[in-house]
Amino acid sequence: MSPKTSRSRNEALTPGRIVVLALAVLTLVFIFQNTSPTEIRLLVPEVTVPLWTALLAMWIIGALCGASFAYFRKRRK
Repeated sequence: MSPKTSRSRNEALTPGRIVVLALAVLTLVFIFQNTSPTEIRLLVPEVTVPLWTALLAMWIIGALCGASFAYFRKRRK
């Protein structure tokens, strides 16, 4: 293994990335443990969906909002 390969592997596994990965795994475990149906009101209609579906949808929306915020913040600099 060349020094360049070793260095790039160490840069890929920073402590911050490990924490984010661990939190993502814990979040997914939490989401898929909550399988009971729940009622959600969307403005006027009330829908019944499994709780994991609603949690996963909110997690994806939050991730997209965070990613877009990071993209525009980086672009502004």
